[in-house]
Amino acid sequence: MARIDWNTREVTAPDGARLAVFVHEPAGLAPDATTIVMAHGWTLDHRSWEPVAERLAAEGGRRIVAWDQRGHGGSSVAGGARRGGEASVHALGDDLALVIEKAVPAGSPIILAGHSMGGMTIMAFAGMHPDVVRERVTSVVLVATSAGQLRGLRIPGEALAMRALSHIPWRPGVFATTRSQRIAFGQEARKEDVIAARAQMRGTRLSTTGSYYKALMAHDELAALESLADTPVTILVGTRDMLTPPRHAKALAEALPDADAQFLEGKGHMLTYEAPDEVAAAILRS
Repeated sequence: MARIDWNTREVTAPDGARLAVFVHEPAGLAPDATTIVMAHGWTLDHRSWEPVAERLAAEGGRRIVAWDQRGHGGSSVAGGARRGGEASVHALGDDLALVIEKAVPAGSPIILAGHSMGGMTIMAFAGMHPDVVRERVTSVVLVATSAGQLRGLRIPGEALAMRALSHIPWRPGVFATTRSQRIAFGQEARKEDVIAARAQMRGTRLSTTGSYYKALMAHDELAALESLADTPVTILVGTRDMLTPPRHAKALAEALPDADAQFLEGKGHMLTYEAPDEVAAAILRS
């Protein structure tokens, strides 16, 4: 499948964070055509959505927007800095509102898709900007994510180690190994997918990894789901997801009883790589 062609632009948040935004728009597409906006996960960047975006682009007729969440990929944190600062899921929700404002034409209906931390970004956005959801968002796809009560991997000393990492500005480089990344995948993961995820993790500063760990463990957007009650929602989770296990998808489904919850047998956390056909189909059905 052909690589997706992105047009890149930069959007500056009110606190000075510079966000790298990526837009794929077929030639001649009407301004009021549907736009799919995709939010990526912790320690990743917009490239984690490319297997899905390629399938969506092959279908045509829709604009696709992705961005590097602050502190990840080509995006800075507050003040334009490349390291440091407090991490907040609410700040990510406001960034999504800004990306919509700056990169999506005013008359375009919006499909939101979020993987892992990106799903949390969508929940925070919905809670803080319910008017935008009501007026513009036609559907939401939540991929391997959670509304709260995350517990990490329960490794002894995990929280303490992450607190220490939040003060280290370096990138992990070769210390981010294929073996360490494989824990995010389920059965029969393709080596090239694990390598692609590893490359993104290697480009994420340790300070970003550590500070967002704290933010994700504190994340609680269960109340925000009320803003999605009247919006069609699809929930996808792998049965072997160790980072946001199926119980989190079940909690989402309980809070959103009209949602379509799908449990993908043998798949892990990285569904944008492990199940791009299923994720793309869920978005296109929306």
